[in-house]
This record gives sequence, C-alpha cells and structure tokens, in this order.
Amino acid sequence: MNVLYFHGFASSPASAKITALRPLLAPQRIELDTPDLNVPSFEELDFEAMVVRALDAAAQRRPRALVGSSLGAILALEVARRGLVLPLVLIAPAVGIADRWISKLPAGDPIIVFNHARGADAPIHRAFFEQMARVDADRDAPPSRVIVIMGRKDESVPFERVEQTWNRWEPRLVAGSKLIVIDDGDHGLVASSDVIADAIVEAAS
Repeated sequence: MNVLYFHGFASSPASAKITALRPLLAPQRIELDTPDLNVPSFEELDFEAMVVRALDAAAQRRPRALVGSSLGAILALEVARRGLVLPLVLIAPAVGIADRWISKLPAGDPIIVFNHARGADAPIHRAFFEQMARVDADRDAPPSRVIVIMGRKDESVPFERVEQTWNRWEPRLVAGSKLIVIDDGDHGLVASSDVIADAIVEAAS
C-alpha cells in the first residue's frame, strides 16, 4: 500500500522520522512515497510549487492516505482542499504558524535559517514567508477522516494553537477522526514513531 508523506520545512525525504517509520511500516506492506518538497529549491521555496509536486506524486501512484509533518501537514490539508480527498495523518501540524514566522523574521532578504536536511544554516527568500501568511489551508475542517498527533512540549508549534484548531474543526469532522496527544512529545516526535506508524496503518486500512 502506498502512502504519500510530506516532510516539513527545511527537511527532506531522508528525515529522521521518515527513516524511523519505514521499518515499522514494512511488515504491514505500507510503503512511504516521500517527494522532495524543496521546490524549485530551498533558497526559492514556493508553496504553490510544493502543491503541484504533491499532486503530481499522487497522480503517478494513487496513495491510500496522506501524511504530513509540520509544514507538510499544511500541504496535506491544501491538497485535500483541492480535491485529493483521502484519510489524513497530520503530525505536529504547523497551523497558524505563518503569523509567528512573520512576527519573528529579521530584517533583510534572504533570511538565514537552520536547514535540518543540510545540518547547517541556509538562505531562503523572504517571499516564501510572505506567501505562507496568505495560506489558509487549516481554516476549514478537512473533508476526510483525520488523525492529528501533537506533543504538548512542541517547541515550534504551540500546542494550544493545534488544540484550538481541532476544537474549531470538531463539529464538522468526519466520523473516526481523532486527536492523539503525546504528553512529553516535542516537535520532531521521533520518539513516538510507533504511535505515528499505528496511525498511518489505521488511515491506510
């Protein structure tokens, strides 16, 4: 079974979470399809180009479910909004993060951020953050069953924002949707890979 997985900001298909998940999912015959979302490049990252790549990947190999981590969760919500209606697993979803980014950006262009995939600081154009401030993929409840996995100790996305978004969605959520809270979970949630793997199996079944 093919599951489409969207990695997070300044990450890659070789992230620690993806690497941890593959052997956990293999016994269930679930393969993660993990397109590189640094398009056209990390330096000139463009959300619309990410959406196009995601939809192209789904067209090439129809997935059983969509999984998104952090910014990848926002991408999953956006492609679902555009018609790719499949079960969702959202890991530490970066809901409402754009305004936090904008408020904390230093002056100048490009912006220097830590790139986890490269293990070093890297430049990225300011236009990406301005573009993300206009993205509202998390405004409405997703059109399909969704499992959200969130750590209370997330250092990047405030737990309260995800909880508020969930509460706003809840009256319109598809039956079977659920929020899984990891009390000691951080943003990466690599230590909770087994919980994530179980959620992916459930979504793809």
